[in-house]
Amino acid sequence: MQDHLVRVVSKDGLLRGVAAVTTELVGEICRKQRTDLTATVALGRLLTGGALMSCLLKGRQRLAIMIEGNGPLGKLSVESDAAGRLRGTIRNPVAGLPPKEGRFDVAGAIGKAGFLHIWKDLGLKEPYQSMVQLQSSEIAEDLAWYLTRSEQVPSSVSLGVELNAEGQVAAAGGLLIQSLPPGDERQVERIIEKLQQLPPTTSLLRQGLTPGQILSRVFDELEFRVQTEIPLQFYCPCNRQQIEGVLLALGREELRRLVAEQETVEVVCEYCRRSYSFDREQVEKLLI
Repeated sequence: MQDHLVRVVSKDGLLRGVAAVTTELVGEICRKQRTDLTATVALGRLLTGGALMSCLLKGRQRLAIMIEGNGPLGKLSVESDAAGRLRGTIRNPVAGLPPKEGRFDVAGAIGKAGFLHIWKDLGLKEPYQSMVQLQSSEIAEDLAWYLTRSEQVPSSVSLGVELNAEGQVAAAGGLLIQSLPPGDERQVERIIEKLQQLPPTTSLLRQGLTPGQILSRVFDELEFRVQTEIPLQFYCPCNRQQIEGVLLALGREELRRLVAEQETVEVVCEYCRRSYSFDREQVEKLLI
């Protein structure tokens, strides 16, 4: 099944649902980041959360999510846009933690103390920025807390990454359900009950259900309409001109020191791992 997401809204406009399959996306990015098993699940969850939240953007709007905790993974970052293009990186791709109670210890790998940062480029003069403390470090609960508390939209978030016996991503996906104003408490209670009865999203994907079919199960007897369906893909917009800017940001003295010490200066993009090389002559041109 090709990675994509589906966004629907109930007929009365009081509920919004988004479901996504991100199996290929998570697998590709985690291979680039060379993550171990726990780090794969952690980064995969954040990538899926970024995909779900990207469907709330429009036009050229962009979103960045960063989690920084006191666990061994350090910082995890995901960027997405309204077209369903994503990229992600992780500071320390090897968590080195054993499973806890039969599950990957994502919360321990992230750390119990830390912050969730959200940046949104909405095409305004200044980007929107928000920061909340981590609540559980399970990622889905932290994103739901942010959406409910900071954006004032009661939300339920489910994120899953399932690995096969070889440690590869077998299924990844997620579900976002939001109550829209003015809200309907009885309707919300019905949806919560339905969500509690559903198997994990990855199990449904492994059964062959599409994001649209998963949403049909959640909404059950509620009428809804599909608002959009967006393909999801890895995309890194880095280019040589951007990397030149990174080098210049080091400062002229540091660049002079580098060019004096080595024949070639190499910069590797932290997202796509593409390498950019600059010989002495090219670096000296930047200093002009």
